[in-house]
Amino acid sequence: MGDRKRRICIMQNVLMLLIGSFISQLYASEDVAFYESFDETFEGRWIVSEKEDYKGVWKHVKSEGHDDYGLLVSDKAKKYAIVKELDEPIDIKDGTVILQYEVRLQNGLECGGAYIKYLRPQGDGWIPKEFDNESPYTIMFGPDKCGATNKVHFILKHKNPNSGEYIEHHLKYPPSVPSDKLTHVYTAILKSDNELRILVDGEEKKKVNFLSNDDFEPPLVPPKTIPDPDDRKPEDWDERAKIPDPVAKKPDDWNEDAPMEIEDEDAVKPEGWLDDEPEEIDDPEATKPEDWDEEEDGEWEAPKIDNPKCEEAPGCGEWKRPMKRNPAYKGKWHAPLIENPNYKGVWKPQLIGNPNYFELDRPNFDPVAAIGIEIWTMQDGLLFDNILIASDERVAESYRGTAWKPKFDEEKEKQKVEEAADSEGLKGVQKVVFYYLYKVADLPFLGDHKEFLEKAKKQPNLTIGVLLSFVVVFFTILLKLVFGGKKPTKVPAKTRTQTKKSDSVETSNNQESSKEKDEQNEDPAAPRRRNTRREN
Repeated sequence: MGDRKRRICIMQNVLMLLIGSFISQLYASEDVAFYESFDETFEGRWIVSEKEDYKGVWKHVKSEGHDDYGLLVSDKAKKYAIVKELDEPIDIKDGTVILQYEVRLQNGLECGGAYIKYLRPQGDGWIPKEFDNESPYTIMFGPDKCGATNKVHFILKHKNPNSGEYIEHHLKYPPSVPSDKLTHVYTAILKSDNELRILVDGEEKKKVNFLSNDDFEPPLVPPKTIPDPDDRKPEDWDERAKIPDPVAKKPDDWNEDAPMEIEDEDAVKPEGWLDDEPEEIDDPEATKPEDWDEEEDGEWEAPKIDNPKCEEAPGCGEWKRPMKRNPAYKGKWHAPLIENPNYKGVWKPQLIGNPNYFELDRPNFDPVAAIGIEIWTMQDGLLFDNILIASDERVAESYRGTAWKPKFDEEKEKQKVEEAADSEGLKGVQKVVFYYLYKVADLPFLGDHKEFLEKAKKQPNLTIGVLLSFVVVFFTILLKLVFGGKKPTKVPAKTRTQTKKSDSVETSNNQESSKEKDEQNEDPAAPRRRNTRREN
């Protein structure tokens, strides 16, 4: 049954391709300026860069799960460059221009580009084998993702008619890259009214105007005025809005030495304060270790713990008045601020006419003389296909419907089947897990936790968390049952430094550490064991 469905699906795809081929013939040939399906090998038609940096190997392979061929990025962590020179440059200055292509990130895209460069005519002596990142382009379009970067680029290099300089203009707030491993089609529609639309899978994701100051960075049309680069701030220019009052004097009674806090003379020692009780006492349960050597280790002293009598009383030891804010405290005297009579404002250079300013009715796009893919990527499995330059939106739409849509639908269906299989597998695991959890919960001392288990079963996506929680609860109660009759050893609250030996080093009284052995190796005369104390 599965083979029959596959044959039907293949026949449908072939039929759609034939229909698409027929429909595309209905449009005049001038509507399609360039089209590359990669049905035939790229060798001899596309030129791989021979520049030293570009070690990535391009391959002509089928898209995973399809009979449709594409241009494959085959290696990880490499730079790639390949270019196709056109027989005649394509003029994209006037009318509608559609740039469209497919790319499938078969292994995902964590860090790398999958964009296309539409190259302008190159300089004299340039040859395709020297194609690299310095080769000038008119438009760069397509996905790029790495770290904080996640965008479908649209970058235009536009020539300033006054300066002759090419400026790189980036689309602001471009759409993000789809995060799955399906085939996606990217479309840029350049309209004669200066409108630019970006589509992903035929759905509009962005619409901007080439001449808007808000849509490109920097804007295509430069500002009319600019700050004078030769203007300098005068030396006597005062930018201080307020200044210390020059005639103000510190009051005679201003005491800068008065402390910020003083003892609260009104405070009274709380009733029941235990003056004669120390905050800490010797641990009555502590005993001197059997192997303690007083000649080497010094006189043994029990570690300290908090005095239990102090826990019931307001406090122990010497009582001291608390501190309060000193009403006489004024701190360092400063002259009050007044308006600056010489204030001239924040200095800015004066504006002058921008020598590079020009007016623009329509971007002066350079023609497209070649199409190149020049990328760096950490992923392999990037597959480029169906690169199209057309002058009619209906042509691009027909290619999406016949060349891309059948593949995408098939991949989407396969993805749903795989996700369903994964879900069923998870449900099977959950069934087994909850079966044994109920068995464990039948133990008498875990009865109180069955209600929690019932709630968790209604949310099976929490199975793993429930399992871990139940294991922790189980072993916690088990340890209490096993060791419950024994009184745990108290952790010494504080100990004090040995007084018998002044060179004694602080370390744990009940620890046999490697550090202690290292100290003995460094100093053979060091004592073998020392008393401990806890840091205050």
